[in-house]
Amino acid sequence: MKKFAFSFLLCLAAASLHAQDIERNVEERLQNFFHNYTCSATRLGTCRLDSFRIDYSRKEIHIYAGDRFANQPFRPEIADGIYRSIRQLLPGPVNYFDITLYAEGRSIEDLIPNFYRKGKKDKKRLFHNLESKTAPWVSSLSRPYDITRGLAGRHIAIWQSHGQYYINSKNQWGWQRPRLFCTTEDQFTQSFVLPYLIPMLENAGACVYTPRERDTQSHEVIVDNDGAPVKTRSIYFEEKSRKARWTDASLPGFAWRKIVYQDGENPFADGTARFARTEKKKEKAFAEWIPDIPETGEYAVYVSYQTLPESVSDAKYLVFHNGGVTEFKVNQQIGSGTWVYLGTFSFDKGVNDYGMVVLSNESQENGVVCADAVRFGGGMGNIARGGQTSGLPRYLEGARYAAQWAGMPAQVYGRPEADNDYADDINARSRTINYLSGGSVFNPDEPGKGIPFEMSMALHSDAGVSKEDCIIGTLGIYTARTVDEPLGAGTDRYASRDLSDLLLSQLQRDLRSTFNVDWTRRSMWNRNYSETRLPVVPSTIVELLSHQNFADMRLGHDPHFKFTVGRSLYKAILKYLCTQHDRPYVVQPLPVNRFAAQFGRKKNTVELSWKPVADPAEPSASPNEYIVYTRIGRGGFDNGVRVSSPSYTMKIEPGIIYSFKVTAVNRGGESFPSEILSVYKARHEEKQVLIVNGFDRISGPAVLSNDVQAGFDLTQDIGVPYLYDISLCGYQQDFNRKNAGTTLGESGNELEGIKIAGNRFDYPFIHGKAIQAAGRYSFVSCSDEAVEEGHVSLEDYPIVDYILGMEKDDRDSNPARNVYYKTFSSPMQRALTSYCQSGGRLLVSGAYVASDMNSSQGERTFTQDVLKYRYAGQFKPGGNPISVQGLGRNLSIPSAPNSSTCPIASADYLQPTAPAFAAMVYTDSRTASAIAYKGNDYRTFVMGFPFESIRSESDRAGIMASILKFFE
Repeated sequence: MKKFAFSFLLCLAAASLHAQDIERNVEERLQNFFHNYTCSATRLGTCRLDSFRIDYSRKEIHIYAGDRFANQPFRPEIADGIYRSIRQLLPGPVNYFDITLYAEGRSIEDLIPNFYRKGKKDKKRLFHNLESKTAPWVSSLSRPYDITRGLAGRHIAIWQSHGQYYINSKNQWGWQRPRLFCTTEDQFTQSFVLPYLIPMLENAGACVYTPRERDTQSHEVIVDNDGAPVKTRSIYFEEKSRKARWTDASLPGFAWRKIVYQDGENPFADGTARFARTEKKKEKAFAEWIPDIPETGEYAVYVSYQTLPESVSDAKYLVFHNGGVTEFKVNQQIGSGTWVYLGTFSFDKGVNDYGMVVLSNESQENGVVCADAVRFGGGMGNIARGGQTSGLPRYLEGARYAAQWAGMPAQVYGRPEADNDYADDINARSRTINYLSGGSVFNPDEPGKGIPFEMSMALHSDAGVSKEDCIIGTLGIYTARTVDEPLGAGTDRYASRDLSDLLLSQLQRDLRSTFNVDWTRRSMWNRNYSETRLPVVPSTIVELLSHQNFADMRLGHDPHFKFTVGRSLYKAILKYLCTQHDRPYVVQPLPVNRFAAQFGRKKNTVELSWKPVADPAEPSASPNEYIVYTRIGRGGFDNGVRVSSPSYTMKIEPGIIYSFKVTAVNRGGESFPSEILSVYKARHEEKQVLIVNGFDRISGPAVLSNDVQAGFDLTQDIGVPYLYDISLCGYQQDFNRKNAGTTLGESGNELEGIKIAGNRFDYPFIHGKAIQAAGRYSFVSCSDEAVEEGHVSLEDYPIVDYILGMEKDDRDSNPARNVYYKTFSSPMQRALTSYCQSGGRLLVSGAYVASDMNSSQGERTFTQDVLKYRYAGQFKPGGNPISVQGLGRNLSIPSAPNSSTCPIASADYLQPTAPAFAAMVYTDSRTASAIAYKGNDYRTFVMGFPFESIRSESDRAGIMASILKFFE
């Protein structure tokens, strides 16, 4: 018996020693695996093994990786590959055991986003049975199409990092990030969110809220029943009906009592609100807000109201603007006591009965509608801290101050001590969203305004720095492990990781394919950040790139990059929310091109034609229909008409300029618009002019990159933004590459607060107004691509006006290198040569008509032999106005950044080729700024600066009249 027991113990000891040998072997192999592990999708750094456990009885191995291992994206195929690699390296006795690998305490299979799962989804991270039963906060009743597979009815919170704030310790206002490479993070991220991301989300049907001011209009007009602290001609008016009278509501409302507000003062608690019973008949009782607009332009329209016990969900607002009337339905059961954005519209200066907002008491529900203040425009910052305001437009300020002006309680945007605006501003973004969403299905336990926000995303640009010319890339941040409680509706916090992963993955895919660069994912952090910890809905921070890093900013300043980023973020959000609700999705189309507007075969008609653009990355993004928007004269665009094919014919009235833009639509939403084309039928037409818009260029500023210097030279070329640029702070001062990571890129503040004009794609109208003034000419217009591809024949028109604006082929500031902005492409050279040989009259204007055609003998031959000029150098005005004389005019062309026209950083000197002659000159040098050729065969008039940059409309009309007379 003793011998048996001894033998048994020896066996146990041997088995134990054998198990220890196996475990030492397993540990060594796993440590090597994690130490050498790399991921092609992200920069993980060195990973490590935390621990492992072998369960021999169950034949299981549980492996626990260090947290860094979780920073990568997991997909079913990636997880399978990891398990396959681990199994191959395990020693024989255990390599058939079931393996589970954990990161952040969860199996790596559990870290696969629901969107990418092939089988069972994690319902704890989905919005299972979470559908808001309330009507959307705001709905457009004038939209001429339906969105069934987009984001209709979804409420999304988006914000663009920081803003200027009061630095308590210094008693001054300042940015939260330094001025580098001509921008600050506080400004830079806005240039992605405001012109691109928010419109794309709204085009998909979403209600988008941002806790920072979204309107870049520096003027602000408030019309309210409680009056104003300044003398104004604005009008608030009420009309009662037999059944409905306007009376004071039981809750306080907005009142504009002061020009400057101190910390803690709430304008939405200082006044009264009005209400009336609803009626099903149209417009029996209504309230009107007629603003006194200080300057013609685009203004955001915000309404306000109080939620009362009988408030309806379909309050009808009508916005009368330069383009007509746009109707909205506002759910007054939610979102009260704050500014509610309806849209941005064009208004004329002054008090006009065609520029106002009307609230009708018409409703399908038996209840009340409530009227309070209406705001037009974003305005200037009006919150004083330390006895001073920022002095900047409100859109450049932090969320802390926007929240106070929007009626948030003091505890939302600050603390009782009010001694740390930096921290307050960071927290105010999330707390504003929580307060507004309180009581909704996604935040049921917190009191608030009931808006069913489903997610939030913050866009930042502080993702590191490199002393080499390499891209830092994108970092994602979410908070899942450091907070014990689930999100507001009980959703697992790892829903935020899913959101972060989709955003980073979509960005990497789209940027790599579009720009042919190795765009990297820096990492995906599970960290305790306020903007991802505080929101009660899935939330993430996207650190898009490093504004401190030259290689990143070469892309970051490019409008093509900004469009791609905006579309990529929109697509990721679309896919995420449709997955959350188990709904199919369709991606909105790309903008159309090859646009042309010509007179129709029938009298007084115009025929529009265009081409859809395929998106090879998104098969669902094909258009089903199109929307044609019309502008009459100087007005605004109407609400559009839906058409089923890429062409449209409509009647026009002689003597009026009509302008058009086109969008593509499908079940996922609406594309960005086309360029704008204009037509005009003269009452006593003698000749027709074809205006060809060749000014397509959008680009970042001039790039300076060599062994010694790196940066952006705004004095050489400030670039051409899409519509406008709000990202630039000032001129770069330090270009020394040796200072990378320290002072390289340091910039001034000269441009802060300036909304710099870019390519507005509306130049046929400006040229056309000058042609109209001549009295005897009709005109039509088309894109240059329509000519190059033969859709429009130049020979059909006795006069052609070719707009080149700031067009030039500049690959350095166009990092995609797949967009061709040549002034005269080879097809265009052939078309213009043929046109001239047939006896045409050709007007050309642009800042680079000669310098962009001086790189080859073939280019020089075209300009010398056909257009009749040579390149004679460039005029660099250095920000001073360009003085031009000729044709009986003295002109001043702006070269400094401004809000009305593209700044002309340089203009071309032209040398006429005999018998051509100088028709206009630069005043300072007496060198030709325009040449004219009057041959027996054809005639040309070429300007070395953009015609549309002439400031005065009367000067443009006079110059155009002289040119047209020369063409007779």
